[in-house]
Amino acid sequence: MKRSDEETGFGEGTHSPVVFQMSGDFQLEVLEKLGMVEAKVDMIVGNGQPGRLRILEEKVGALEKSDTKRNVYDRIVTAAIAFAVSAMIALHDHLGFK
Repeated sequence: MKRSDEETGFGEGTHSPVVFQMSGDFQLEVLEKLGMVEAKVDMIVGNGQPGRLRILEEKVGALEKSDTKRNVYDRIVTAAIAFAVSAMIALHDHLGFK
């Protein structure tokens, strides 16, 4: 037979508190690791100065701009080569190519 929530005392709005007894060494270890994480986050994001993440974003932006320019130049060169090859194929009889 199932017991209802009212019988068990764990119905809606009723929570059983969870209590842990922690040793001082564990707390010190957790606080030490938390401090290391905080220091690393400050180093990555930057603590009032441009951090590594900001510098990386700037470098990626510059690379994207140069990549866009290179893609335009590559397309122009490819189009010129394709046009030249197509012209040679179309005019091979008139130009004397065999």
